[in-house]
Amino acid sequence: MSKRRGHGEGSIYRRNDGMWVAELYLGKDETGKKQTWKCYAKTQKRAAELLEKKKAELRNGFPVEPSKQTVGQFLDVWMKDVVKGSVRPSTYQNYVYILRHAEPLRNIPLVRLNPQAVQRLYRKMHEEGLGRTIKVLHAVLHKAMDQAVKWGMVPRNIFDAVDTPRVTTKEFRALTPEEAQKFLDAALEDRLYALYVLAVTCGLRFGELLGLRWEDVDLSTRTLTVRNQLQWVPGAGKDGKAEPQLVPPKTARSRRTIPLPDIAVFALKRHKTEQGKERLRAGDVWQDWGLVFTTEIGTPLDPSNVRNRSFWPLLEKAGLSRVRFHDLRHTCATLLLAQGVHPKLVQELLGHNQISVTLDTYSHVIPAMMRETADRMDSLFAAKQKHR
Repeated sequence: MSKRRGHGEGSIYRRNDGMWVAELYLGKDETGKKQTWKCYAKTQKRAAELLEKKKAELRNGFPVEPSKQTVGQFLDVWMKDVVKGSVRPSTYQNYVYILRHAEPLRNIPLVRLNPQAVQRLYRKMHEEGLGRTIKVLHAVLHKAMDQAVKWGMVPRNIFDAVDTPRVTTKEFRALTPEEAQKFLDAALEDRLYALYVLAVTCGLRFGELLGLRWEDVDLSTRTLTVRNQLQWVPGAGKDGKAEPQLVPPKTARSRRTIPLPDIAVFALKRHKTEQGKERLRAGDVWQDWGLVFTTEIGTPLDPSNVRNRSFWPLLEKAGLSRVRFHDLRHTCATLLLAQGVHPKLVQELLGHNQISVTLDTYSHVIPAMMRETADRMDSLFAAKQKHR
């Protein structure tokens, strides 16, 4: 009787003569013929052991010949030997998640993968409204196929011949000056008031705020330095749960020192005092991560909890429509640009790698600034015109 297993896990069954059979589907060869591996054992336990050994060999890339290796087998090896350890843990988990969408391609022999099969997958995904996911999947698969070309497994990267659907840029909604003030007024007595002040006035990313340590804040010089960001890595903790990790910012530009306005200095001083009281109340339960923003027992904050239990309720309290937390960062940039602050300074504050990112993201603010340049020229030459 066959022992049912999940897709790609193989099967174990007993023959009429009493022997146990372990069977594993390997994909199709160049002619499209199914390839199956089998082994025989006297006991079910031994058959299971041989099956697991074979699966481990396949995950390590052998003994399947390159000409017979499937897309799925290649991706498993690439993820294990190339991607893992070369990217952040959270990025690796994102790769794992996004590659689930490539399931229809996994059983195709790598050497037989063609643009039509990929284009068909993308069309189906686009029909399901997964346009943005296609863009990410395409980038990951293209990177993987570059490695296959480098290893001499395929002659060219077939993803160069695949078109991805056009995706409309998702617009953000920055708060107006009046809305930003309403929001901060509503948050004044919230225990995370300082977090919202820094988001609106300094434009820090969510992960940068949650990874900010007191040793990175200098209230005497009224500056803070971004050295870390907090990431919750799925499956990294006990029992497969997500685990918080402090990691360096993604780019050199993201590592930056930011001047603090008065409102931020006031908020941080008050927050430090209140956190000291929470620490005394927690006693031995307190876990000292050295973070500026924590739970009431000192542990890192979960972004989802912040949004659900604090951020969105505060927006509702202020009478504002729901926006993303990241829109507070957009609010900071938009308000500064609207006041005539040079885009280069805004770029440095936000930690953008290139000023083109800043200009492209906030292009809607630029026309007003251009009008201001004309007005200033008028004021400069107006007096001379009057005397003519």
